[in-house]
Amino acid sequence: MTTHAQQKNIHTKTLFISLGILFTMAMLVVASVPLYQMFCAATGIGGTTNVAEYAPDQNMILDREVTVLFNADTNGGLPWYFKPVQRRVKVKVGEEALIFYKAVNESDKPITGVATFNVTPFKTAYYFNKVECFCFTEQTLQPGEEVDMAVSFYIDPEFVEDENVDEIKEMTLSYTFFPSDDYNKQFD
Repeated sequence: MTTHAQQKNIHTKTLFISLGILFTMAMLVVASVPLYQMFCAATGIGGTTNVAEYAPDQNMILDREVTVLFNADTNGGLPWYFKPVQRRVKVKVGEEALIFYKAVNESDKPITGVATFNVTPFKTAYYFNKVECFCFTEQTLQPGEEVDMAVSFYIDPEFVEDENVDEIKEMTLSYTFFPSDDYNKQFD
C-alpha cells in the first residue's frame, strides 16, 4: 500500500518527465526547419541544389549535354512581374552557364521580396551547383524598378557517373518570390 507522500512523489516525477518530453518535442520543432534545410542541401532531396565557390576547370567540361529549363513564380501577395529572361539553355556537364531573371515592382511603394528555389527532377538537384544566385537574399525594388538578377551554375561532372540519372536530358530550375515578411514568418 502506497502512502500519500509516495503518491505525491510519483505524480511529481510523472509531471517532470512529461514536461521534459514536451520541452524536447518543442526543441525538435524549433530545430526542424534548419535541420531539414541542412539535410536537403547535403542530399539534394526536395530539389535543393549545392552552392559552389567557382565552376570546375575547363578540362572538366564533358560532352554530355543537358537542357536546363527556367521557371518563375510569385506569391499572390507580391505585386512583382518575375520571369526568366530565357526559358532554356543547353549546357555541357561541367560547363558554367550564366542566365538572368527579370523582376519588376509593379506597385507604387518599395517592396522587399525573397526567393526560394528547387531543381526537378529532384534526383538531379544534388548535381546542380550554383556559383552565384539571388535566392535567400532579400531584394528590395523601388516602385516601378526593373532589375536583372543573375544565376551562374554548372552541372557537376559526377552527374555522368550516376546511372540513376542516365535518362535525364532536362532539368528545371524553379524560383518562387515571396514578400520578405511572409518568408521570414515561415522560419521564425
